[in-house]
Amino acid sequence: MAGIHRTKDSDEQKNDGLTPREIVAELDKYIISQNKAKKMVAIALRNRWRRRKVKDDLREEIMPNNIILIGPTGVGKTEIARRLARLAEAPFIKVEASKFTEVGYVGRDVESIIRDLTDLAVSMVKTEWVEKVQDKAKEAAEERLLDLLYPKSKMRVENQGRQQNVRSGTELPSEETPEDRQERTREKLKNQLLEGKLESRTVELDVASDAHPMLQIFSPIGIEEMGLNIQDLFGGMVPQKRKKRKMSVSEARQILLAEEAQKLIDMEKVVAEAIRRVEESGIVFLDEIDKIAGREEGAGPDVSREGVQRDILPVVEGTNVVTKYGMVKTDHILFIASGAFHVSKPSDLIPELQGRFPIRVELNSLSTEDFIRILTEPENALVKQYTALLATEGVKVTFTRGAIQEIARTATEVNDRAENIGARRLHTIMSALLEDVLYQLPDESMEVVKITAEDVRKRLRNIVEDEDLAKYIL
Repeated sequence: MAGIHRTKDSDEQKNDGLTPREIVAELDKYIISQNKAKKMVAIALRNRWRRRKVKDDLREEIMPNNIILIGPTGVGKTEIARRLARLAEAPFIKVEASKFTEVGYVGRDVESIIRDLTDLAVSMVKTEWVEKVQDKAKEAAEERLLDLLYPKSKMRVENQGRQQNVRSGTELPSEETPEDRQERTREKLKNQLLEGKLESRTVELDVASDAHPMLQIFSPIGIEEMGLNIQDLFGGMVPQKRKKRKMSVSEARQILLAEEAQKLIDMEKVVAEAIRRVEESGIVFLDEIDKIAGREEGAGPDVSREGVQRDILPVVEGTNVVTKYGMVKTDHILFIASGAFHVSKPSDLIPELQGRFPIRVELNSLSTEDFIRILTEPENALVKQYTALLATEGVKVTFTRGAIQEIARTATEVNDRAENIGARRLHTIMSALLEDVLYQLPDESMEVVKITAEDVRKRLRNIVEDEDLAKYIL
């Protein structure tokens, strides 16, 4: 991250060696308050790095300390996990526990979490490796563009014509050979290509067909699409379909660049590295875990609560999951669960699953002072976002200190009287506050907009006072 420079081994993510204090400092740039939660996740992330430094015989025995974040909506649970994954540059996926059903029923299988995580990891590693070979790929793509602009067949026809003219006496032989002329013509075209003078010229290119028949497999939960295509399964037995397309040089360059980069990377090594990262550094954020806590009431089938917990348990404690890239072990994947636990409580989870989440952190409800800080301090603060948005229309917007305090006070008041949705309340308030300004733009007469506390009270007074209306607007 900015201001932090570390020398790492090539097989480690570049920010994976941040100390816990540095991790918290980075999280502080985007998340206000919740110091306890930030401290615990920072320790968990640092422990991943520490584990890789342990000797092989003990390394496999060190399991991650999975975490449950407990707190109302909108206090930063998801944001903490997302920013943590970006710091580690680790494979990260966010899923809702409520979307899964017990094995044997139609719905998402919990093992699909790991399959999706592996897909993300392969895409991540492939992107990194493609960036490393961009220079070589660019050179190869330029050469293929030259071949399209000045085909070898055309060169051979020109040579034959010149040779016939020399033999018939219509063209006097010169010291310059046909090969020299070809090279000179090609070099001239290359210079024009590099100078961008041929970008609009049309060329014909063979491109891969977009049609990839997907394979659906029968799994214990019914039919699930694995993302496999026939080409992956049978390799060269099914030749890849290609078609000719006419396009500009600039369009062809992008396609050729992607094809040449693909040739320069070894997908087997990419997959192996991706699986290693998933197994060693993968992070799964399991949201809404409180929705599957507790037992299903009544005599009907338990497909959405305890049954799902039993299915999640082996994935969390460690198992092998079949993916289209091979087997993936989940023993050392870090699981961060979160839930509001308004109705249920963590002790309502089955004991075996509770034991797999030994660290529990309660996040605090946000105060008016927290809202003031959220509006102004983070790098992605709402005030900064709206200032940047309006600047695109040539308008300079400013918020007085009193206006920010009034916005924060209004958010606290509405959260107390209606549903407490935490910092998300600020989004609805800011949208309502600036609705007229955003609608009127662009307007040449409007160059400066100053929002004061009185403007906030005037704009939001009726909405806040009308409880029925507040339910829908705020």
